[in-house]
Formats: sequence, structure tokens, C-alpha cells
Amino acid sequence: MAEILRHLDSFPEPRERPAYWSERNAGVVPRALTIEATTREFGRLIDELDRKGYFEHAFTKDCVDDPATVDPSGLIETHIGIPDMWPIDPKRLAADTDRFFDLIEVLHDLVARPRNRDLHPYSGCGWHYSEFSRSAGRQLYIWRVNRLLDRSSIDLRLADNGEDTGRLVEVTDDARTDLVTDMLTRDDPRTGGRIRHAITLFRARGATDHDKRSAANALALVLEERRQLLKAELLKDDESALFHIANKFAVRHEDGKQQGDYDPAFRDWLFWWYLATVELTDRILDRQEEKRAPNRLTATDTSSALNDLTGISGAP
Repeated sequence: MAEILRHLDSFPEPRERPAYWSERNAGVVPRALTIEATTREFGRLIDELDRKGYFEHAFTKDCVDDPATVDPSGLIETHIGIPDMWPIDPKRLAADTDRFFDLIEVLHDLVARPRNRDLHPYSGCGWHYSEFSRSAGRQLYIWRVNRLLDRSSIDLRLADNGEDTGRLVEVTDDARTDLVTDMLTRDDPRTGGRIRHAITLFRARGATDHDKRSAANALALVLEERRQLLKAELLKDDESALFHIANKFAVRHEDGKQQGDYDPAFRDWLFWWYLATVELTDRILDRQEEKRAPNRLTATDTSSALNDLTGISGAP
């Protein structure tokens, strides 16, 4: 592993395959996988991971000397209430996409990457896997499943960060995806938890109008706390517009005076506008903090400076 890490920079970057003949000459766009093809590929993926021991931690090993104590189908049923989901039946999943999506999420929770294996040759038993890492297994699973979904016509991906990690969320464009990733990874003890919760509410599969409005409201409250900053850094009319919309369009209040009959697209736009504005204020605050940092001396800094001048440790 150390040798691999030393030569990591020499590895080729992953890239899309070169276009085939008809794609180059006739401008044919590769068609997305159908739901039937997607479930077949998913079945192959899970079979591969199963053969490599990624589900042995959850399902236990069915050894000739020590039979498995867990029924995979029964374990999955305890999670989603649907029987006979193992082994995977691609045709059944294609006919009921809700079950397909449930299974994707359940297997995320059950997967774990084995670190070691030992061969048990008796009666063709095969490999026994051990020392499992759930975090590593889940990261690989999310990456592999999302690569498959990228090729499909399904506009969902497994979240790889935030409160809803391992749950299917709606796909957005690259710019908004980058914005969400940035906001989920920021560590602000005052607002970070609220921002992450708002994103989880908004992008959840099956999020209701109430969920999305609550998400926008949570962001509006963060901006309200930073209103003086916005007033100082933005044009006066820009700052007023942010809160005028929140107060007049049944986002923060609903007492009959607000306009509530608007297209859901407006509510979605408002969420993204507010999230981008929170990110803007984060950057402004970071910039202000950087300007103050060089001029700020701690007690330790002061003591060290005095020691340098006097040559006496612990000088007053």
C-alpha cells in the first residue's frame, strides 16, 4: 500500500471511454440504460460484491462445518417488510422501482469491506472473510452504484455525505451539486447542523411541499442572523429583497397575508438562492476572520515573544 501511495501521481486519470464509430460520425448520443438493463447490472454488481465477501459480515458465512445463521432474505425483510428479496431478481425489481430503490438503500446499510480472507478448501467451502470495515465498504458501494445510475435514466443518486448518506436523493446540475457538497462539509458549530438538516429535508426522495418550505425557512433564519452582515456587504435593496420574499410568499410565516399560491418551482428556486447566499456569507466571514488573524496575539504568543526578548523562560 505504501508503494502504491508513493506512485499515486503516475497513475492515469479516470476518463470517459472514447466515442464509438456512430457516435463520432453521426453524432449519436449513447442511450441511457433502461430500467430493465439497470436492474440487471445492479444484480451483477451485488453478485460480484457478495462473492468478494462484502455481505459476509451481515449474512454470515455458509460454511460446510458451520452453516450460516442468518437468512439474507429474512434480514432484508426486517428492514423493508418485503419477503424474498434475496437472491436478487432483476425482473421483479424492474417491475417495482420502489422496491428496487429500497433494496439499494438497505444493501448500503449492510455492506462491509473485508480486510482479510482465509481459504477453507474442505468440500469446496471457499474463502472465509474477516476484519470488516463498514465505512470503507459503504464508500465503495456508493461509488459503484452511482456509476451505474449515471448510465441509467434514473434521476437519483446515493448521497455520499450529510445526514442522508446512503439514501437516494434527486440529481441536480454540477454547480448545485458542488454547492451542496461544500455546504455539507463546512464545520460551523453555529449553523452547520441547521444547514445540513435543511439540505437533507429538501433533497430527500419524496420530499413534500412542507419539507421543502421548512428547508427554505431554516436557511432564511440563518440569513436573518446575518442580516447586519448582508446589509454591510450587499447593496441595501438586495438585502431587503431577500427577506421581503421570505416574508411575503408564505415561506417564514403563514397567517393569511402571504402569497401561497405559487408554482413549486419558485419554492425550489428560493431554496437554492438562499443556500447560495448562506455560502456567500460564509466566505465573507472567512475573509474577515483571515484579516483579523495576523493582528491577533494569544497569551501564548505574547509569552513566547517576551521570552525571545529577555532570554528568560516564563518572563512576566
